[in-house]
Amino acid sequence: MTTEEATETAEYAPEAPARLPWAKHAPEVYKAMLRLETAARQGLDPKLYELVKIRASQINHCAFCLDMHTKDALAAGESVERIVQLGAWEESRHFYTRKELAAIELTEAVTVLTDGFVPDEVYEHAAEHFEEAELAQLIAAITTINAWNRFGVTTRMTPGHYTPGQHS
Repeated sequence: MTTEEATETAEYAPEAPARLPWAKHAPEVYKAMLRLETAARQGLDPKLYELVKIRASQINHCAFCLDMHTKDALAAGESVERIVQLGAWEESRHFYTRKELAAIELTEAVTVLTDGFVPDEVYEHAAEHFEEAELAQLIAAITTINAWNRFGVTTRMTPGHYTPGQHS
């Protein structure tokens, strides 16, 4: 049996339905989140924006958002290699600019909040690479994806059906 034949006969796990179509039941919250999303992305490089979204979604285990943002990143011209390496960015630093690394590091600090705060050195490193207005937008983007991740993970939104730009 060839690899192709084995793949064709492989039985995949069934797709689990979402727990709750939260946007349907809380439409005003969903609309407000979309407005927040639109406002948060202003002034940020689209590729950087998607890297931040992907990294937070990896940390939060949000499969729906990973599906969405990897597809959007590819559509924005991001490389598969950089997307794949993002999960191990500390060992793959040479794939990213210093500015991107500062954004990724800040994304992790804001997303995890292990010590209950964002360390001064992480914030200062980001502030070295971003002007204040852009840094404020970056923090907004990180905060927004974390909120989306919590909706996605809690309601178990199903990945795999998103097409790039679908929610733009």
